[in-house]
Amino acid sequence: MPSVREQQHPLIRQLADSIEAVWHSSLDLSPYTLPAELGYVEGKLEGEKLVIENRCYQTPQFRKIHLELARVGNMLDILHCVMFPRPEYNLPMFGCDLVGGRGQISAAIVDLSPVNSHKLPLEYTDALSALEPPKFSNPRELPEWGDIFSEFCTFVRPATHEEEEMFVSLVRDFLNIHASNAINSSPVSPQQATEILAGQRNYCIKQQQNDKTRRVLEKAFGSAWTDHYMNTVLFDLPN
Repeated sequence: MPSVREQQHPLIRQLADSIEAVWHSSLDLSPYTLPAELGYVEGKLEGEKLVIENRCYQTPQFRKIHLELARVGNMLDILHCVMFPRPEYNLPMFGCDLVGGRGQISAAIVDLSPVNSHKLPLEYTDALSALEPPKFSNPRELPEWGDIFSEFCTFVRPATHEEEEMFVSLVRDFLNIHASNAINSSPVSPQQATEILAGQRNYCIKQQQNDKTRRVLEKAFGSAWTDHYMNTVLFDLPN
């Protein structure tokens, strides 16, 4: 059986490969076990086959690193990626999504979102400010709940092959900055960890307000399963 990735839009395949290449080369990965029934999921959406594949890892600094690839017939391709730091490290939330349909990428977003005092650590601000700002011709507006994102958040509709390549390069830059800072970070005080945990909870709660994701899953699997999936796989709240 071919993997979901092999059937998806070329940009999603390229980005998934690029993300995993940075993870494997820069981080000390070990498996993260999802519930067996949620690693690979099949359903039906408006008569089309819906397939979801999840890959998860963990590292000393990250409690969960998640890459989800999903496909609805030939209508919809999705890449969703979030890196959840352990609360004892003052690290932002890396998030990236690509959404495509009928051969076109309609949405591409990447960010390193602050969870402590609504500000990124200075090391991140300096490194991200040093990047050459990418110039995309079709920026998109953030959702109402998007106050969790940083000033460096990029949300666009790539208009050309060059812009698609630019987005992949930007994601790689964000990941390299993130991996380098994570490896060099030290555990914080218990009080700071409590504040960081609260920030991560806020991030997850806001992300769960994404109506588009919820609607697609509920149509295919029902509301109870969708709640379970969003709370267990997509945006599980840290203990």
